[in-house]
Amino acid sequence: MAIIAPSLLSADFLQLQADCDMLNKSKADWFHLDVMDGRFVPNISFGPMLVEFFRKSTTKVCDVHLMIEEPERYAEAFKKAGADILTVHQEACTHLHRNIQQIKSLGMKAGVAINPHTPVELLKDILGDIDLVCLMSVNPGFGGQAFIPHTINKIKRLREMIDEQLLDVKIEIDGGVTLANAKSIIDAGADVLVAGSTVFKAADPIDTIAQLKKIV
Repeated sequence: MAIIAPSLLSADFLQLQADCDMLNKSKADWFHLDVMDGRFVPNISFGPMLVEFFRKSTTKVCDVHLMIEEPERYAEAFKKAGADILTVHQEACTHLHRNIQQIKSLGMKAGVAINPHTPVELLKDILGDIDLVCLMSVNPGFGGQAFIPHTINKIKRLREMIDEQLLDVKIEIDGGVTLANAKSIIDAGADVLVAGSTVFKAADPIDTIAQLKKIV
């Protein structure tokens, strides 16, 4: 059964407490928190202060996705804010292994995200050191984009790589996840579904999350 991680980037920022309460009542497993710096991606979202707010609002896993340059400068701040999982982009890290070591030393689980153009093979030598791979199935920076179909092939290849090394590494899919394509994503080998617009723009978000959770 997939882990459902609604992206708070699509929430109503004037009603954040209400949206947090809704997620707490739902079958959602994680809070997915997208941090953007306006440099690595062409958008700015929020920082540690808002992550701290989300941490105080839930006992669920806070899955923090850093779409920022120089993530090592902020890792400690996000740990203090309450991140359980901290994911950095392969494309933003000149010394990726060092970044992973830092995250682990701070007591968080470590994830690596890759953009749609980045081959999964580049992660071969780091897979044994991480807990999660976030495959971007849209170009990062904005919510509401359509799923890039080629991602299915990347999920299958990454699943093979993980299984070949007998590793316990979760595959997270971020971008364009809907009720229509969720089963094909899970069937390809994904473990975690990040859903933003699909959840928060639904007439009944709790029911939508429940439907995603039922897909096996």
